[in-house]
Amino acid sequence: MRSLFRPAGNRLAELFLLLTYALLTAAPFLPALLGHPLDHPWRLLSFQLLAWLAVWSVFKRPAWFHWLLIPAFLALPTEIYLLVFYGQGISTHHLGIIVETSPKEALEFLGQKIWLMGAVMLGVLVWCTLAWYCAVRTRRLDWRGRSRPAVLILLLLPACLWLYGAEFGYRASAEKNSAGKPEVASVAGAESTELDWPALPHWARLPYVFDTVSNAWPFGLLARGYDFYRERAYLAELGQRSNSFHFGAYQQDPDTQPEVVVMVIGESSRYDRWSLNGYTRNTNPRLEKESNLVPLADVITAVSATRLSVPVIISRKKAMQSLKDGFNEKSFLSAYKEAGFKTYWLSNQISFGKFDTPVSVFAKEADVVQFLNLGGFTNSSNFDQILFDPFKNALADPAPKKLIVLHTLGSHWNYSQRYPKQFDKWQPSLFGVDKPVYTDRAIKPQLNNSYDNSILYTDWFLSGVIGMLKDGGERTALRSSLLYVADHGQTLYDGACRLAFHGHNTQFEFHVPAFAWYSPQFQLRYPTKVEQLQRHRKARLSTENIFHTLLDMGDIRYAGEQPEWSIVNPRFTPHTRYVDSYGWTNYDNATLKGDCREVIDKGTPLKRDK
Repeated sequence: MRSLFRPAGNRLAELFLLLTYALLTAAPFLPALLGHPLDHPWRLLSFQLLAWLAVWSVFKRPAWFHWLLIPAFLALPTEIYLLVFYGQGISTHHLGIIVETSPKEALEFLGQKIWLMGAVMLGVLVWCTLAWYCAVRTRRLDWRGRSRPAVLILLLLPACLWLYGAEFGYRASAEKNSAGKPEVASVAGAESTELDWPALPHWARLPYVFDTVSNAWPFGLLARGYDFYRERAYLAELGQRSNSFHFGAYQQDPDTQPEVVVMVIGESSRYDRWSLNGYTRNTNPRLEKESNLVPLADVITAVSATRLSVPVIISRKKAMQSLKDGFNEKSFLSAYKEAGFKTYWLSNQISFGKFDTPVSVFAKEADVVQFLNLGGFTNSSNFDQILFDPFKNALADPAPKKLIVLHTLGSHWNYSQRYPKQFDKWQPSLFGVDKPVYTDRAIKPQLNNSYDNSILYTDWFLSGVIGMLKDGGERTALRSSLLYVADHGQTLYDGACRLAFHGHNTQFEFHVPAFAWYSPQFQLRYPTKVEQLQRHRKARLSTENIFHTLLDMGDIRYAGEQPEWSIVNPRFTPHTRYVDSYGWTNYDNATLKGDCREVIDKGTPLKRDK
């Protein structure tokens, strides 16, 4: 080793060190080598070079900042793995999975790949150590002279401007109004702050947004860690609101028989695309054959966004409170726990990020929480069948009474990426098309065919879940019940409608599919509940009914219960249903406008209270 640092060896050491830093810097560009073009690659590269200059100017020599790179070395195998197999690097969501996954769960997930990961990690540690040794032994890469403080000062100025702009925003470019006076737009992109300092002029905006910083490597890890910290703090703040809340829940007439209640939350599924509900295409060939399955004909969701609709499904949060962050009560998970059930939240959605935190707060009430989707909503996302094995494990758990929540990816866009090839029945479809331009109405046939194929796959998945319940896991004659509801629907360029996806106030997005299923053992135990379920299958319902119905299916009583909101209860009474359409619109006192079927209140919608 000593010979490596003789004059010729020193040059090799310097070259090795520079090559190491170059390889670290190149990590974000790996997708380009895999055929996936990057957004603004030169912007990313320029930021990375400026970051290296800043660190080098502060610490002077590599030996004094090499320790900063240790997290980047350790995280590099994971970053490359995610880029290769899931098309994205480490995100806030992935950090959440890493933090919350036990060693046992990690071993189960990686399987035999654990040995490969271990070998790669060992190699990276050797690489990091050798690079550190080179950094210590060479001095030719030290930054000496007056240029170092000069560069540091030059870099500090734009950095301060960038931080200031991130906090207080930028004014839009001045334009002449009709009176000939300059008109300044409101601040855009600034976070709320107690200080009322002026925004920067538009020309002071640097071309680096937060994503540019966080996508950089190796120093972008700091930004990702900071974003993760903010999400954790926000999540803890929301959770704190209901920390001391208790339902006082108990099972009314408990027995020793094993019992399983399953709640399946669908995604972006539309009522009229299920043949179970009368659609001409046979999108539900398996569910239609299931006995003891009761479709619910008239269920609406209050708002067409997952992060806002799911809390209404799983808690007593009212529809007209759905736009508000947080809630002062816990979900049905805690009520079931209080009643002696072991609870599970098994999700193929993601756990962290501004669109998912409100759901994660409730999910964390469960005894067992597993988020299994490493690919987010990309074409590398897992299919919903990844939930099968954790579901089987939950059924095999010796706990006699269990509540299991399955949160699926369902028909989330891109629809063709939600099912494997064998379910690509209706064609032409978007299957295999990378990043289709969804705003192009010319792809309407492909888009609709892909959507129907995703419903066909959902049918197969739900039938598989019911099949496992009928098998009883490792038990026979299992008393079980299942409730399914989608969080919202989709608009799909219907007729002459020029709208697609969700967030458009249409009936297609508010009217969602839902059904209940029960085993013969459940019917024997609760004949009155089954009778009431059949009786109310066509009742006017909303997702606000789900919380009350699910607890009633488990025969759970609690303080402040409202049996009139449960469709398996003789005291059920329909309630006024409001949807977020130009204010809070009475859904049952509304007209449906045009081919888009926009929901328009016949009276005056109630004002939103955010």
